[in-house]
Amino acid sequence: MSARLIAAFAAAVLPAVASAAWQVVATQQGKRVEIERASIVAEPGRPAVAVGRIVLDKPIVDPKTSASYRIIEVQSRYDCAERTYATLKRSYYKEEGELLREEEMKNPFDMPVRSGTPDDKLLREVCRPKVGSASAASASQTVEKVNEVAGELRKANEALVEKEVQKDLKKLAQRAASPSALPVSRTSVAFGGTRKSAPVSASNAAWSYDGSAGPDNWGKLKAEYALCASGHNQSPINLHDGIAVDLEPIQFFYRPASFRVVDSGRHLQMSIYGGGFNLLGKNYELIRMVFHRPSEFTVDGKTYDMDAQLVHKSEDGKQAIVTVLLEKGAENPVVQTALNNLPLDKGGEVAPPGQSIDVARLLPESRRYFTFLGSLTTPPCSEEVLWLVLKQAQQVSSEQMAIFQRLYQPNARPVQPGFGRILKESR
Repeated sequence: MSARLIAAFAAAVLPAVASAAWQVVATQQGKRVEIERASIVAEPGRPAVAVGRIVLDKPIVDPKTSASYRIIEVQSRYDCAERTYATLKRSYYKEEGELLREEEMKNPFDMPVRSGTPDDKLLREVCRPKVGSASAASASQTVEKVNEVAGELRKANEALVEKEVQKDLKKLAQRAASPSALPVSRTSVAFGGTRKSAPVSASNAAWSYDGSAGPDNWGKLKAEYALCASGHNQSPINLHDGIAVDLEPIQFFYRPASFRVVDSGRHLQMSIYGGGFNLLGKNYELIRMVFHRPSEFTVDGKTYDMDAQLVHKSEDGKQAIVTVLLEKGAENPVVQTALNNLPLDKGGEVAPPGQSIDVARLLPESRRYFTFLGSLTTPPCSEEVLWLVLKQAQQVSSEQMAIFQRLYQPNARPVQPGFGRILKESR
């Protein structure tokens, strides 16, 4: 074969080989997750090591270099038996083959892998036995048995939950039929420019922060609230003994935006139409901000006077909540904007024309944070929520707190068990 033919053959084959080295394991809007199968190193009885990467449709700016990157290559170790992974090294590429920077994890630690996530799909690829091997056949049989048993347990659990829910609903119906036994909670009603308390029956107050419809009974009120009682990743939690590491900085891109103030009866909240943040190459859009008194999260057992929870959602529907802790001090301009536009009636809304709010003014100077996976702190207590609690508290005046105290009963869910969850914090 002539040298010219060899060169032509290499030009045609080598790019195909290079592209085939990466296998797509997950595709989401704006990115895809791939694994380099040739990189997998697995020895019996030891964690496997493999290289995966995230390829973004559009480049984003790296805060450490101010340059843009589109590919994040990650070397990780995987414990197939324990279903955990640890990041060993990250490499950021401007484009294919154009390295921007690299960083090695000084203290890599194992994180649990959740079912259905891209990490779960990577773990399956890394831990998948070779086709045709005896271990593959054995693993297949084991999976089938596990799935069969899991299905039976799931059916039994669902039947048990349904039985308990129906029992509790029957009790509530019996109480509702007797006016003298009707549970009473309190709600705030606008009247002549002030607010008075009025009794509300359980039928039109599905859940509350006190009484028979309070947090201890949320899981019994409706079948869809069952996770409030049975979930093992519930929020809030006490933030202490976190693993101190170099967390990726949160890249906030809040900007002045129009807003709507809503009195939900239980909280004062604001719908905000603009801004959000980026973390690890993923954008989260700001949806609303909700105020709680006192703070729902505690730090080493300490409860703050209030907190503001900024609820975000990504394009794939995942939720992330940034919490700003508030303590008594100077007047807070963002909080005051909300109070200035209070609706005059319970359940009302105010969308002031021509006004905007800059949520960036609520953020503390230090952006160090705690992070963990939890749930919504109100029914239905859905899990798989990414929580980012900023460590440095901001201030709110005693006059501002007094208004919240006058309008709303304490609206913080009690701290929930951690159940061994991993909590990380910026060092």
